[in-house]
Amino acid sequence: MDDKRLVKVSKFLSLVLRHQPEAVGLTLDEGGWVDVDELIAACAAKGRRFSRAELDHVVANNNKKRFAFSADGRRIRASQGHSVPVELGLEPAEPPEVLFHGTAAATLPLILVEGLRPMSRQDVHLSADVETAVRVGSRHGRPVVLAVDAAALAAEGHVFRISANGVWLTDRVPPEHLRQHPVA
Repeated sequence: MDDKRLVKVSKFLSLVLRHQPEAVGLTLDEGGWVDVDELIAACAAKGRRFSRAELDHVVANNNKKRFAFSADGRRIRASQGHSVPVELGLEPAEPPEVLFHGTAAATLPLILVEGLRPMSRQDVHLSADVETAVRVGSRHGRPVVLAVDAAALAAEGHVFRISANGVWLTDRVPPEHLRQHPVA
């Protein structure tokens, strides 16, 4: 599978498995899972054809590890980032002292007033390293990286979970726990 096709299939899977399963006539179960064969057939019926081998390739080679198969390989789901209600079943985890959030410079003034909110998603997404935050922030313009005092948030009772692809999730981050981190 060439890189262009990999990206195209991955983006479509993100749409279906994170935001609009109904676009291909599917319903995710409470954990966000869907049967692989049903997914392939439903996508093909809407003109988005890919094989099981191509799906395996996308899951294995997606640079953000956005998708995961069930242990038996018969179901698939997005690892995080859902705007539709799902319960990923992730256990609470003790975060590192500091986590990072990448955003576009244009959003910084509002974030410094309101903090980080999940917006259309279920959780605020944080990364363990600055490089990932820069990459995320670069998607929408000049990146800004915010350092999150995760230890203080955890001490205040905020719950953190870590997704299958290493993204840290929490409900919100108040502005007093944010500071701008230099971007090289």
